[in-house]
Amino acid sequence: MKKTNLIYGIRPIVEAIKAGKEIDKLFIQIGLKGDLYRELNELIRENRVPTQYVPVEKINKLAPNNNQGVVGFLSNVSYQSLENVIMSTFESGRIPLVLILDRITDVRNFGAIVRTAECVGVDAVVIPSKGSAQINEDAIKTSAGAIHTMNICREENLKTTIHFLKASGLQVVATTEKAKIKYTDADFTTPTAIIMGSEEDGVSNEYLKLCDQQVAIPLHGNIQSLNVSVACGVVLFETLRQRNT
Repeated sequence: MKKTNLIYGIRPIVEAIKAGKEIDKLFIQIGLKGDLYRELNELIRENRVPTQYVPVEKINKLAPNNNQGVVGFLSNVSYQSLENVIMSTFESGRIPLVLILDRITDVRNFGAIVRTAECVGVDAVVIPSKGSAQINEDAIKTSAGAIHTMNICREENLKTTIHFLKASGLQVVATTEKAKIKYTDADFTTPTAIIMGSEEDGVSNEYLKLCDQQVAIPLHGNIQSLNVSVACGVVLFETLRQRNT
């Protein structure tokens, strides 16, 4: 993350939030107190700013001087409302296609996924407010700039998001090696949200239980897993193929 994205000190961060600046992540020293901190804490709750409480050593490492126990990183993108994206997609007569990324933390994988999503015509990429890759310069470069044109939606609770998408008329499909149905046998021609999970353990079990369908990509080699950005491309282009048939 470039130093120009770094912001520190309680008052500057309070003013940044009030001005509507997007903050990717906020680090607050454990045990911080005071009236100004209480004002900041209220703004954090109201604006759902992703926050992590850390030891003072972490704060001082990020910003050695006059940090007042608070350091944040301004976002490189402006996050969009998923509700507005879904509404506008339906209103335009298009079939919604949403991509949900569950704990994709590698910035280059994230950038590559967004690049593919933009090429396919995905309407929104949904990420959790915690446990997701930072949208930094490496991510933007790997995406070939697609991050600046894609609707990125940051959601506090993916479980709530899945319920919302299903209530909005989208089927929710998870890609997992545990599935018995091949991805080519799924119907992606209807309004769809596709969930891709982390390379370590795939889509979280709590989300798998909420999905309408689970699909797998058949593999025939000795290595029984694909890089998540490659797997994402396989499923997204199958979706495009079906919708263009």
